[in-house]
Amino acid sequence: MKNIITSLHDPLLISRGFSCVESMEKQNSKEMRYQLNPEMGTGQFWYYLEKNLFSIVIHDFTFYEDFILECQLPDYLSITYYHSISGEELNPYRRLSAGRVRSCIGCQTTYKALFHKNIPIQSVGIEITPEYYEDYLRKKFPDEYIDVKNSLINMGDAIHFHEMVLLLNQIRNFRGTGVAARLFYEGKVAEAVSLVVEKARFLGEKALVKVSNQDLRNIEVVTAYMNDHFAGDLKLEQLSQIACMGTTKLKTTFKAVNKCTITEYIQHRRISQAEQLLTNTDLSIGQIAQIIGYSSASRFSELFRKNTGQLPMEYRKLSSSSGNCF
Repeated sequence: MKNIITSLHDPLLISRGFSCVESMEKQNSKEMRYQLNPEMGTGQFWYYLEKNLFSIVIHDFTFYEDFILECQLPDYLSITYYHSISGEELNPYRRLSAGRVRSCIGCQTTYKALFHKNIPIQSVGIEITPEYYEDYLRKKFPDEYIDVKNSLINMGDAIHFHEMVLLLNQIRNFRGTGVAARLFYEGKVAEAVSLVVEKARFLGEKALVKVSNQDLRNIEVVTAYMNDHFAGDLKLEQLSQIACMGTTKLKTTFKAVNKCTITEYIQHRRISQAEQLLTNTDLSIGQIAQIIGYSSASRFSELFRKNTGQLPMEYRKLSSSSGNCF
C-alpha cells in the first residue's frame, strides 16, 4: 500500500536514523513501528494507516543532539497534541509548544523545524488525506459538503480544545487490535473532524483577515519591538501606538500575521529565552524568572511546564545531560 502518508513517513524516518522494527498489513490497513538508532537517541515512532484515507501517528522519542528536520509536506491535514516538546518551526518561525492542539495544512511546502536535544518528543496525532476530506466525505454527505480544510484554518492552534485533547488521549491509550482497532480509529477520525468543524463554527467561521502591506509592515515593526523588550512590562496601549493601530485592530492583525495572540507571543519568547538560560547557565529558577519578566518563580514554572511538558529543573537536568552514555 503506497500513498502520500507512507511516501512521507517511511523514507523520511529511515533517512533520519529510524529502523522499522514492526510491520503489519491486513486488507486496507497498515501498522508500522520504527525504533530510533541508539546512537542518535531513544524511543519509537508508530503509525496506523487506514486505506488511503487517514493515519494515526504517535511520537515518543528523544534525540541526544539538537535535530533539524527538513522535508516536503504533501497535500494533507494533521491535528496533533504534544504532551512534551521543545523546539521551533523555522519556515516560518513558530515555537513548538506542549499543551495545545496544533493543526497543520500541507500543500507541497517545505517544512523545517529544530528539536532540542534530550527533551522528549511525545505527541499523538491524526493525519487525513484529500481522499478523505474531499472525496470520501463528499460522497458520504452529498447534500452538505464539509469544508474540513477551511475549518482547520479558521480553528488555528487551539490552546483550549479540551474535547480534542480527550479524544487524542483516548487514541494514545487504546490497545486494541484487528477489527476492534479499525472500528475505533475510523470512529475517532470522524469524531475529530466533527469537532474541528464545530470548533470553527463556534469561533464564528470568520473569513481570513486581509492584511494590507502597510499593516504588515506595522506588525513587523511592533513584533521586532516585542522581540527586543519581551522581558519588560509591555502594555497593549503602547504597542498600539507603535503599530499605528487601535487595540482591537492590533490584536486581530497580529494574530493573523503571527498565528498567535500578543500574550502568547510574549510568553513564547520568554520561554525560549528561559530554555537557553536553563541549558547554558547555573542561574537559579528565581533568577531566570526575574530575567525573562516574571516576578513569581512559581508562575514561571507553571507556564514553562505548560509550554514544554517539563518543569524548569527537569528541563535543566535533561538538556544538560550527555544523553548517550555509551
